Amino acid sequence: MEPKLRIDKWLWAVRFFKTRSLATAAISAGHVELNGQKIKPSHRVQSGDIVKFRRGDFSMTCEVLTLQEKRVSAPIAQACYTETEESRLAREAGREQRAIDRIIDSGLRGEGRPDKHQRRALKTLKEQDN
Repeated sequence: MEPKLRIDKWLWAVRFFKTRSLATAAISAGHVELNGQKIKPSHRVQSGDIVKFRRGDFSMTCEVLTLQEKRVSAPIAQACYTETEESRLAREAGREQRAIDRIIDSGLRGEGRPDKHQRRALKTLKEQDN
């Protein structure tokens, strides 16, 4: 029989949430899916399952590789799952979009023209789009 672990405990142990109660609250709010289905915090996860969760603007889909009952260091935690390629690309695109929004918002706050640093950042972003 394959070992199983509570989903809220696993999410906390591999450092997706700072506390177990935050993981439980996210699951109860419907921000976590296991194999495409909404679940309860006590639901059991096993290796091979697909976990999709959202925290604010941050969204991630990953496959469970190993189970961890205790909270471990970041390098060990990263070995417990693999992020899907689509999730990684979407996360990077979201990061770039937030950077662009931050630059645009800074210019809209009545600060006037962009300063030297902001102009260079805008130029870099425009060059990446081409």
